[in-house]
Amino acid sequence: MNITIKEIAELCGVSRGTVDRVLHNRGNVNKETEALIKDTIERLGYTPNITGKILAAKKKGLKIGVILISKGNPFFNDVLKGINRAKEEYRGYGVSVSIHQLEGYDVEKQVKKMEELRDKVDAIILNPINDILVVNKINELVKEGLIVINVNTDVEKSDRIYYIGSDYIKGGETACGILALLTGGSTKVAILTGSKKVLGHNQRIHGFKRIKEQRYPDIDIVAISETNDSDELAYIETKKILENHEIDSIVIVAAGVAGVCKAVQDMNMEDKITIVSFDAVPITRKMLEIGIIKATICQQPFTQGYKSIELAYNHFITGNKLKKDRYIVKNEIKILENL
Repeated sequence: MNITIKEIAELCGVSRGTVDRVLHNRGNVNKETEALIKDTIERLGYTPNITGKILAAKKKGLKIGVILISKGNPFFNDVLKGINRAKEEYRGYGVSVSIHQLEGYDVEKQVKKMEELRDKVDAIILNPINDILVVNKINELVKEGLIVINVNTDVEKSDRIYYIGSDYIKGGETACGILALLTGGSTKVAILTGSKKVLGHNQRIHGFKRIKEQRYPDIDIVAISETNDSDELAYIETKKILENHEIDSIVIVAAGVAGVCKAVQDMNMEDKITIVSFDAVPITRKMLEIGIIKATICQQPFTQGYKSIELAYNHFITGNKLKKDRYIVKNEIKILENL
């Protein structure tokens, strides 16, 4: 026998609205009543009518706002392809998606865009800057009932509902292992990162350092420099490192591949520097094909984009948090032969 919310309400002596608030964790119910309702739900084996919820959601519509720091970063082209594919597939279910692209790791701009969307959408998907102002805004929006999903990179101590992306620490560990194989475990390396404001970039460096310390003491990290995911800045920083340090390898933690490789080429050091990178954007593929980059580690950007929309929809339909709050895509090692 299928039990209904109305019947649960009658058995508990409360309104249907009170049962609904407990089911969807909306608060404003005293502890004794909440406990009674939850006990009744469990005892009677209540499950929501998913078909009815889908029809209701289709009628109401789910509005999703996507905020990506993606201008000038080709990695996000595939993330956007995944988002746009899901956008088209879920359109018939009442889902609408607005995409907002930002440039650079400007905390105030990201927080401002989140604030602009708060009363216009039911869910926000973003690759957040790891800053207390962003974390506070995420927590504020979740408390108000918005579905907040972090895509591609996470932040510390936030109440975001889900994270979809790679295991950045494992990615950094993998990069160290690959570099060790390519260099025999002895090399002077420079690390070019995107921004210290991005948790994932920092985690890759942390993972790299951890494996270096555990297994490869002869890998010497000579310099770490930020590129802000800019090819222009990556060129400047790489050239500066090559002019001022003796290195024979580079690990590119984020974007800026074109700038790094151009600096190496301009200084005629293609045969002297072993480069390991992340992702397989067109310029990275080209550098692999001509042998400047030896290996790259990919993180399924299309899946990240598509899955973020799927998670928002499924959460909206069920009204409850899904079993997992972290959905981790696999790190994939690519070399010329399997590109």
